[in-house]
Amino acid sequence: MAQQLLTISDITNEGLLVLENELTFTKHIRRDYDDRFGDAGAKIGDTLNIRKPPRFLSTRGQSLQLQDAVETSVPLVLSTQYQQAFSFTSKDLKLSVDDFSERFVHPAIVPLANAIDYDGMQLFSVVYNEVGTPGTVPTTLLTYLQANQKLNDASVPMDDWSIVVSPKMQVYIVDALKGVFNPQAKIAGQYEKGMMGKDTAGFNWYMTQNCPTFTTGTQGGTPIVSAANQTGSSITSSGWTASTKVLNKGDIVSFAGCYAVNYVGKQTLSDLAQWVCTSDVTSDSGGLATIKIAGPDGAGIITSGATQNASASPTNSGAITVQGASAVTSSRGLAFHKSFAAFGCADLPLPGGVDMAARKTDDQLGMSLRLIRAYDINTDRWPTRIDLLGGWAPLYQQFAVRVAA
Repeated sequence: MAQQLLTISDITNEGLLVLENELTFTKHIRRDYDDRFGDAGAKIGDTLNIRKPPRFLSTRGQSLQLQDAVETSVPLVLSTQYQQAFSFTSKDLKLSVDDFSERFVHPAIVPLANAIDYDGMQLFSVVYNEVGTPGTVPTTLLTYLQANQKLNDASVPMDDWSIVVSPKMQVYIVDALKGVFNPQAKIAGQYEKGMMGKDTAGFNWYMTQNCPTFTTGTQGGTPIVSAANQTGSSITSSGWTASTKVLNKGDIVSFAGCYAVNYVGKQTLSDLAQWVCTSDVTSDSGGLATIKIAGPDGAGIITSGATQNASASPTNSGAITVQGASAVTSSRGLAFHKSFAAFGCADLPLPGGVDMAARKTDDQLGMSLRLIRAYDINTDRWPTRIDLLGGWAPLYQQFAVRVAA
């Protein structure tokens, strides 16, 4: 029986399967798909607005104490069109699905999936909680258990917890745990595969080469808070080395007297609250600097109400602590709940005037892949492109913890 030519649907289906298998970080967070983007004549823009539930305080007493129910939303902008393009001959279409996938689809989809995962891991820069010591790869389970603690302190639902580490982080922790008392099957798997298993320290473990690298700011001086009763996203400070970029966007800082609180109950915790710098910080000629910060839900310091995220304002003249030493470049892993972030995806339109065009959507994966094929009569080749329209957005910054290495 003569072998039939591969159809465009065969290729598109295979591409989506390869994409799902190659994703690491993206596969374990929310994926919001909206097929309205593919409707002819639909004009909904390029943004998905993801609603977040209102927050309330617990009250006591017989008298009715009404609270405003304020829903918020996070805009997820579909701003990136991920693309791979290649070509093949008429003869190549005689290949089996498996052979064609190995020669063409898999090599094309792998870098596309890598690009999606890479962009997602860059969201580490909005995460304000961090454990470990920059420049020192964790060699005990304690560091990862501290990440577990921070998620619990933030009242993160105890399901769908994952941790993504770099190859080096994985090597160090597998080696460190090889002699501890764990189930024999799990230890055997770690020894034979060189990989962490599932359900260790409360996380499902994954490794990716896309863990970001971050460099701490140069810091310098003896920085202190320079005014009392400061709240919000801007904290004035002094005591820095003069006329220097002292902090980088993504640096983690803490302020004396400003302790973390439980996300739901608002009880004061024993650790100082951590805050992420949302922009570079440069001191002036007198060593003064304004630090732009964000914490839970991307907000600055809030000391009361349903959205309270700190026990009190930073102490006037109190010390400012920076996570990590000066100018240390190192990797960051990420421990997170699936609702920390979302990757949004939508259907791209199918054009006319080409040989073939197909679109495959996987509602479970939450992604839509488009493949277009044309024919070049001069070379007897079939130029082909694969496209995916997507975008990233953090939903709950408190649902993730950075792990320094």
